[in-house]
Amino acid sequence: MDKILIRNLKIFAYHGVNEEEKINGQNFVFDIDLYVDYSRACYSDDLNDTVSYAKVIKTVRRIFTEEKYDLLEKAAQITCDAIFDEYKAVERIRLTLKKPEAPIDADFDYVGVEVFRQRQKESI
Repeated sequence: MDKILIRNLKIFAYHGVNEEEKINGQNFVFDIDLYVDYSRACYSDDLNDTVSYAKVIKTVRRIFTEEKYDLLEKAAQITCDAIFDEYKAVERIRLTLKKPEAPIDADFDYVGVEVFRQRQKESI
């Protein structure tokens, strides 16, 4: 299956277990793979035959900043849920959510989570 890639999408938000994270906020970084059959778009050159990564970015930014979550796991899941809800052509998602400024006394590039989700088939 084809993939649409979004790399190093930076969003400032207020997630974390510590109270100061919810008050001061910090940067988060997304890497997102959207599994989509865009073979029609390869020939039609029509945006309607694929998924607009610009629109997906707007969705991710909106969903990720609407609420405050303790866990990255929850924030990653609600982001995947919103993508599936708004973009019916997306069949699977691999989403990595990085927290490069986590308040941990250690030398690291980032901490984070990665989720793989597949669209659930609707029952009849």
